[in-house]
Amino acid sequence: MIGHKMCGLYMKILFVFAVFAVQNCQGFTDPRDVFAINSLYTSLGYPLLPGWVPYGLDPCGDLWHGVLCVNSNVTGIVLNDSNLGGELSEGIGSFASIIQIDLSNNHIGGSIPSNLPITLKTLSLSGNQLTGSIPDNISSLGQLTDLSLNNNHLNGVIPDAFLQLKTLINMDLSGNSLSGQLPPSMGTLSSLTTLHLQNNQLSGILDVLQDLALTDLNIENNSFSGPIPPKLLSIPTFRRAGNPFNTTIIPSPPMISPSPAPFALSPGLAPSLPYIVPPGQELQPSEGQNSSNSTKHVKLIAIAGLVSLVILGLGVCLLMSQFCKRRRETQKETKRHETYDHSLPKAKGNPKHDQSLQNPCYDAEKGLRPVAGNGKAQGRNMSMNTSEAVLQKDVKSSISYKDDELGSEMESMISDVLPPPPPPFLQTLSAERMVVNPILPLITSGKHAMKNVNSAEFFTIASLQQYTNSFSQDNLIGGGMLGTVYRAESPKKLLAVKKLDTAMTKRQSDQEFVEMVSNISKLQHENIVNLVGYCSEHGQRLLVYEYCRSGTLHEALHLDDQIHRKLSWSTRVRVALQAARALEYLHEVCQPPIVHLNFKSSNVLLDDELAVHMSDCGLAPLMSSDSIRQLQGSGYGAPELELGNYTCQSDVYSFGVVMLELLTGRQSYDRSRPRGEQLLVRWAIPRLHDIDALSRMVDPSLNGCYPSKSLSRFADIISLCIQSEPEFRPPISEIVQNLLQMI
Repeated sequence: MIGHKMCGLYMKILFVFAVFAVQNCQGFTDPRDVFAINSLYTSLGYPLLPGWVPYGLDPCGDLWHGVLCVNSNVTGIVLNDSNLGGELSEGIGSFASIIQIDLSNNHIGGSIPSNLPITLKTLSLSGNQLTGSIPDNISSLGQLTDLSLNNNHLNGVIPDAFLQLKTLINMDLSGNSLSGQLPPSMGTLSSLTTLHLQNNQLSGILDVLQDLALTDLNIENNSFSGPIPPKLLSIPTFRRAGNPFNTTIIPSPPMISPSPAPFALSPGLAPSLPYIVPPGQELQPSEGQNSSNSTKHVKLIAIAGLVSLVILGLGVCLLMSQFCKRRRETQKETKRHETYDHSLPKAKGNPKHDQSLQNPCYDAEKGLRPVAGNGKAQGRNMSMNTSEAVLQKDVKSSISYKDDELGSEMESMISDVLPPPPPPFLQTLSAERMVVNPILPLITSGKHAMKNVNSAEFFTIASLQQYTNSFSQDNLIGGGMLGTVYRAESPKKLLAVKKLDTAMTKRQSDQEFVEMVSNISKLQHENIVNLVGYCSEHGQRLLVYEYCRSGTLHEALHLDDQIHRKLSWSTRVRVALQAARALEYLHEVCQPPIVHLNFKSSNVLLDDELAVHMSDCGLAPLMSSDSIRQLQGSGYGAPELELGNYTCQSDVYSFGVVMLELLTGRQSYDRSRPRGEQLLVRWAIPRLHDIDALSRMVDPSLNGCYPSKSLSRFADIISLCIQSEPEFRPPISEIVQNLLQMI
């Protein structure tokens, strides 16, 4: 009996403890988070997830699968690849402190909720079946850094709601059905480095993106038009195929044949002179105008031109009739004088007069033709087109004016009617390449000699235009932070023409630019690309280098499989050594020392023998703060750049990053990799001193063909180069000696 009583007492005590524990659990998680997560669970259709129950007691205390908590608040929901369906509820906006939602690669449908949690930093809904448009309230996510909505069925336009998203770093909207133009507020995303918009139906121009610090931009397979802003061509990873980018030159109407036109057109009406649009401007109606207004304007201009032509023609006909009348009167007067002039012999047996003498208006009616490129008619003999010149050769030779004074008068009359000749113009440059004054002075070799700087030859824009086929897209080699590079075929050899970005060069005077060219031309080293010449005309500045046939080290490592297969371990060590020697020449041989400031694998050029020729040496004066920020975003920038400091040891850090690329075959910054592996330096540092981890991080294409001792030394050099403190990094000459020991 006593035992039963004791047992009952124990049961009551346990029940009290259980109730107390339940009450504590119910009060542990923030009620707002409990409501939000239960609402989400219901809208997703109660999926089978470990620990999840409808209207559960405590999401944080019960450790629901994929739910991240800090104390009593839900801070993250990570349920990617969980075979989820259903939709997203509006109650998701009730989370109090959530910073991460990752529901990617599921089967979630419906639309994106209009009230997202304002505390979000990461929102990933990619790879679902979401429909509708991107909500405008995305502007409320002032702490958002990563936004992934790719590979859904979203449509409509991208909302103009980015003014508050100053912290956004990565945005992926690819693989949807978005249309319309990019909103202006997208140009305010000062922290954005990665933007993927490929495989949509977006249109318009890209000017809104040109001032962003992007390192990865993909706009493939859209309907973007207009010229590509030159700044975008300097983005390390820029993919733009599949867009109908139109030319920056308005096509000229067909040239008016000289045979049916009695006189040349005035310059204001001449259709043969093309209009060249400055770079960065689109051949679209200006803001506030639509296409119908543009059409009306074109029609009005055409009508005005036609009316002017008619008036001009009538005026010419009137002048011709007056001239013919005066000519007849003059001839009559002449014949009357001949009647009373007995000193003249009688005309006996004279041959029949030529038609031109019988009809004094014959020249004006059939023989007058404007000379191509010369709008002023000649006073005595008017030029004819080729066919008439052949057929009427004899007639033309017999035409003459008896009255020189009258001929001079006609010349004066026609000169008053005809405008001055239009200036000759060169073949216009192709889209987005270069905007120059089409009237170029002819520069003789003597002037060239005067403008040559040291060993750098002066090139005219006209000659570079000829060598690059008007800077055609086919000759575009690539682009960097300082400008675009074109392949040029001169009569002597292949060249590489670097068209400097005007935004970079406008900070320099002409004299400063020439001084910079002079300094670059003095750099003579077997591992530095040779400067052949330069051009500075019509506001354009270009540098002409020797051409390296095998491209860049970046292309060899990451893009060109054929060259990649040639990069054996010994070749990679030799490439590192030659690049280090180039830096050693700049840092320790040149006086004063030259800091490269832009050392990266895309500036390490390779020739046919895979020997190194480093480019962009001596161009540090052109680098701006935006360029430095891009260098940091691409993974090459040393930590001290954040403080505005850059020394020779900063080049050493960048050199260490390039060595890491040679070791691993990875890019310095790769957005496609998991977040912890995107920055190569951050991922590699803890692995460089672990021999097992080191062997696993080697480029797989080497297939283990490398000496383990050499690998360990290579890793030690890298570790020294990428020290966070510049004073702990060795001088480049010491690195050269260490690499020499590995050869």
